[in-house]
Amino acid sequence: MQCFYDLQDLERIILNSTKSAMAPRRLPLLNFEFDMQSRNALSPANSSSSSPGGDDRTSVKRWYHYVPLCVVVLLILAPHPSLLFMLVDFHLMTMGQTYAFGIHIFVTYTLTFCAFSSLIVLIARDPGPVTMPKPLGSTDADDDLDLNEALMPSEDYSHPSKWCRRCCAPKPERTHHCTICGRCVLKMDHHCPWLASKCIGHRTYPAFVHFLTCITFLAIYIGFVAGSALIYAFNNPLAVNEYTPIHEMALAFAGAVFTLVIGSFLCYHLYLISTNQTTLENVTPFILLRYLPPLPLGSHGLSDPPLEPELSYEQRGLVREAHGYIRPYDLGWRKNWAQAFGWKRKYGLLFRLICGGSSPGNGKSFPRNPKSDELLARLAKELVDMDLDA
Repeated sequence: MQCFYDLQDLERIILNSTKSAMAPRRLPLLNFEFDMQSRNALSPANSSSSSPGGDDRTSVKRWYHYVPLCVVVLLILAPHPSLLFMLVDFHLMTMGQTYAFGIHIFVTYTLTFCAFSSLIVLIARDPGPVTMPKPLGSTDADDDLDLNEALMPSEDYSHPSKWCRRCCAPKPERTHHCTICGRCVLKMDHHCPWLASKCIGHRTYPAFVHFLTCITFLAIYIGFVAGSALIYAFNNPLAVNEYTPIHEMALAFAGAVFTLVIGSFLCYHLYLISTNQTTLENVTPFILLRYLPPLPLGSHGLSDPPLEPELSYEQRGLVREAHGYIRPYDLGWRKNWAQAFGWKRKYGLLFRLICGGSSPGNGKSFPRNPKSDELLARLAKELVDMDLDA
């Protein structure tokens, strides 16, 4: 009988422990104990492998993302068989110009090598990762945050330009969120589908301009060499091979087309560098709204800073007009070029000439044009006055 009651007591104990284990756990209203794995998952450094919201479909490269890159490589290499045929037949066999043949080979393949060097940098290098700020006084990334650090961040990220709502991470100055890549990029210039669907940012922009420069000079040089040989073929039709003018005509036409297309794109970026603008800053006039000072207090209906949907037609025209002469980061063409292509290393110039490299600095803070502050304050006042008169 005693054994029976002992078994009943044991069964009751097991049943009670099972119920307590299955009971829902009560959580406090404020919980400062969070998983470091989820904390690291919010870091923009890991955003290249996963997009916001856990959807990594926008960041995974598919095979079709590399098709435009293969087309670019094919377009660079396509003229070389005809070029070699023309140089050997015209300069060596017809004219006997060994010295000119060597110069043309050296210049052509030096530009081709430099173009592929910068192309490799564009494909292999991250355009500008945004890293999470380390807590003050923390020596280890896995240290726990105290109450003050959790409730009072060291920097003001409440402003739209200081915090990315999609990445849930800090958004430094001139940083933009690429919806295609699903991440933020430091000093983002634009997203280029021709480069395996990658962004051009702070760490790859000099290499991008270097690539455009090499392709433009290569097209000019090939077009000039082929055009000169084509003129000789028209003046002396019996002195050249009958197939050589066909190659010369194709090379001259391709050189002219690439010079006009890539050269015009290069001139546009040279203008952007001289005025210290990115492509996004140049084509988006309403980006000036985020640089406006605090609006004057009054009965106006604008947010601080104003949002584009709030503006009337007249206010939009005012912002577009101001965008033509207000450049917050324009420091003069010399300082602008030094900010994009400056170097501090011993062989920095050689590195720039070979592959372009990356821009100096950390890509998170940039000196401002002091004259633009007064113009921005005037623009803010005019927007408020126009809103009050409406």
